[in-house]
Amino acid sequence: MPSVSVSSDVQIAYETFGSPDDPAVLLVMGFGAQMIAWHEGLCRMLAEQGRYVIRYDNRDCGLSTRWEQHPVELTAFIGAVSGGDILAAQRMIPYTLSDMAADGINLLTALGIEHAHVVGASMGGMIAQRMAIEHPSRIRTLTSMMSSTGEPEVGQSTPEAQQVLFAPRPADRNGYISAAERELVWASRRYPDVEGLRRLAASSYDRAYYPAGIPRQLGAMVLDGSRAGDLAKLQVPTLVIHGLDDTLIDPSGGRRTAELIPGAKLMLVPDMGHDRPRSLWPDLVTAIAHHTQEVDLTGSGRIAN
Repeated sequence: MPSVSVSSDVQIAYETFGSPDDPAVLLVMGFGAQMIAWHEGLCRMLAEQGRYVIRYDNRDCGLSTRWEQHPVELTAFIGAVSGGDILAAQRMIPYTLSDMAADGINLLTALGIEHAHVVGASMGGMIAQRMAIEHPSRIRTLTSMMSSTGEPEVGQSTPEAQQVLFAPRPADRNGYISAAERELVWASRRYPDVEGLRRLAASSYDRAYYPAGIPRQLGAMVLDGSRAGDLAKLQVPTLVIHGLDDTLIDPSGGRRTAELIPGAKLMLVPDMGHDRPRSLWPDLVTAIAHHTQEVDLTGSGRIAN
């Protein structure tokens, strides 16, 4: 698995699909999930549409740089935020969502890509929004999938989904794999895939089991706050995709994102939850391929030597 330095203290692991001569699509994964959660089959399907697909591990996850020197006690962080002591919460977290967005932009630079289409899911959608807000010249289009705006009034989890999200996973391999089926609480009801969840859990555990990064990623996401004002000024062509079965990030998060971004298109998907079931891959790939068509954009997207 290749990796590159994207800053003086960050190495990012990544994988590509398709031809580098095609328009680049950067896939940004969500909270605590490794890049393999973007299923290889989905990546290849999108590459077959004439896209150069890049998936990568966020910092503190998978095979990318870990912040082991900054341990965070999740209960203490949540207590500080709940108690309104934001300064104390900020002192606990060693990086921001903007830093995570810069990792993705710097990965493009390291790969010689001047601008790309960016597709982010869940927390990855929030990171992708930050990329578009702070680095608009590098982003051709934005696709924000099953994500939200950071406003507390929208995109909230159901109590059941929140309980599963914060429940500790067993540390042993068999227990970790068995616990994966809890995620059915936010999965697509029409397409439950217990075996798929277990396979992903097994692959993730064997590849890079690292629960210590989860509180830091959560902190960066929570402390980013509302992006509403910035999203309302965004001039990047945007597609918002959200499943109507999503209980982890309520569809109101997607609706609000599309409402705020000028000219954004909203795709609400029946029978999809907080996942990407195989049966819906053709619909998702078609939508992303159509949105990322090079209509009036010229150039290869590569950085000139």
